[in-house]
Amino acid sequence: MVVDDSAFMRKVISDQINGIKDVSVCVTARSGEDALLKLKKHKPDLITLDIEMTGMNGLETLEQIKSLYNIPVIMLSSHSGEELTINCLEKGAMDFVEKPSNISKIEASFAVELGSKIKSIVSMPEIKLETKMVNEKSNALFPLKVKGIVIGASTGGPKALMQLIKYIPSTLNIPIFIVQHMPKGFTTSFSKRLNQEAAVEVVEASHGELIRPGVVYLAPGDYHMTIDGRSIQLTNQIEKIHSVRPAVDPLFESAANVYGRSLIGIILTGMGSDGALGMKAISNVNGFNIAQDRETSVVYGMPRRATELGVVDEVLSLEMIGEKLNWMIRVRQ
Repeated sequence: MVVDDSAFMRKVISDQINGIKDVSVCVTARSGEDALLKLKKHKPDLITLDIEMTGMNGLETLEQIKSLYNIPVIMLSSHSGEELTINCLEKGAMDFVEKPSNISKIEASFAVELGSKIKSIVSMPEIKLETKMVNEKSNALFPLKVKGIVIGASTGGPKALMQLIKYIPSTLNIPIFIVQHMPKGFTTSFSKRLNQEAAVEVVEASHGELIRPGVVYLAPGDYHMTIDGRSIQLTNQIEKIHSVRPAVDPLFESAANVYGRSLIGIILTGMGSDGALGMKAISNVNGFNIAQDRETSVVYGMPRRATELGVVDEVLSLEMIGEKLNWMIRVRQ
């Protein structure tokens, strides 16, 4: 189902979706109210929902849909709706796609991103593949001293991170670095939202910023983030990795060089393979890697790839990751 108050955008989005193999639009709706009415007759596998509509906006419509149906929702967002988008992710939206800035000229990247996110959520091919592989070299030798924590996430990550951030105690005295696949601008709103929920300081990272203990740094959209021991380095000159920027791998690899065996790597829900090679770098220096389990991942892609590579030391539910995070900060920092 495609929900948008613009007839032009309904056609544009429908045309893009109908061009995806094995995917088609079964019904469109011109408003939130219209969508709720049509959902009584139609049961789509997924809904794309415009975030800024007259009448019921995207958030209000999403809340109604989630209270009545268990249907995945992807938000169609614009830069003017950044904070609203973050609220939608917190309220249960699976993911979002940024609308093209020039509606008359739809970029190929929009179609690719929309298609990949729809297929990852609707088909969920990765969820059906179970794996219990754990790093064979590991005897659960958790570092006696943790000096840094890195976290990577994609689809489903914002909601997962909103939960995890609440487990971090105010006694945090080491830095935590996060890469969440998210476009430029949206990370600013997301970092502010995380900061509201956290007992510690959460900031969107800046280039050249000195690393402070007790601070959580979120990579800004459109910039790869690495660390050199003293400061944070950002670049948008390097090509996208795994079709994204920021990518998880550069952060994990640079952190492995800085913290060695005192580093903890955490990979959360998301499609694709970003973070697997970064976890391999952490494993190579005898750091400790944790992956979210299949059952609590929205898309079991990134955790699965890292686990299959044999570089994950522990597979935990999201709640258990939160408890482990709290424990390691209280006991091992």
